[in-house]
Amino acid sequence: MSSKFSGRGNLGADPELRYTASGESEPVCSLRIFFDRPKPDGNGGFEDKGGFWMDTNLWGTRGETAARLLKKGARVLVTGELYEDTWQDKDNGEERRKVRIRAENVDLDLNRLENVIWRPRPSDVA
Repeated sequence: MSSKFSGRGNLGADPELRYTASGESEPVCSLRIFFDRPKPDGNGGFEDKGGFWMDTNLWGTRGETAARLLKKGARVLVTGELYEDTWQDKDNGEERRKVRIRAENVDLDLNRLENVIWRPRPSDVA
């Protein structure tokens, strides 16, 4: 069974950026995304076939960039891997589990963009 994931959805909240507590602190951006399932209705429109919420993590400089640029409602395409997160419940000590996405890429849907400002590559800066 493959754990690869690819889906398009909308951010349900602004991204949250935090840093790991390890010796070399690493940035991780947490995204709450609703992945919808629109299907063509045969009349040029789309019919909603439901969807689901997934917690998504994007690590490193991509995570920092996502936290800076993305806002609630942004339409994104996510590719990555599914994984099961486990932890102990603070109240009763029971083990909890949740499937999440470890994103490799989070791309903006071009239909929702009005403009883009390019930054120079590091090699182009004098």
